[in-house]
Amino acid sequence: MRIGELSHRVGVSRDAIRLYERRGLIQSQEGDAETNNYRIYPEDAVLTLELIRDAQAAGVTLADLSILIGQLAAVDGDDFDGDAFLAGKISEVEARITQSQRFLETLKTTRQALEDAPKDAS
Repeated sequence: MRIGELSHRVGVSRDAIRLYERRGLIQSQEGDAETNNYRIYPEDAVLTLELIRDAQAAGVTLADLSILIGQLAAVDGDDFDGDAFLAGKISEVEARITQSQRFLETLKTTRQALEDAPKDAS
């Protein structure tokens, strides 16, 4: 599929897709003459972009994603401790979730306090 279709399907801008490709997170192939040599993205790029989007929303950096995706695709990853890397990322995301839940409760409490506050009649 071409970049426009991929962008539409995943809800990620074309510029972001190009950035991810430059970073080696996704790959494309040069199209044929019938497509004016536009880049063609494989179907699995949809899943990869969804993973990138979700990971970034959870606070994972593109640098960490590059490491993870690169190691998952590597044939020989003997020098990479994938379990330790993933355990660290899991801990980071769980900490962000805890912080977000705590802040959500603060927002709810503040909202309730504003609703319960006496209204000034002036």
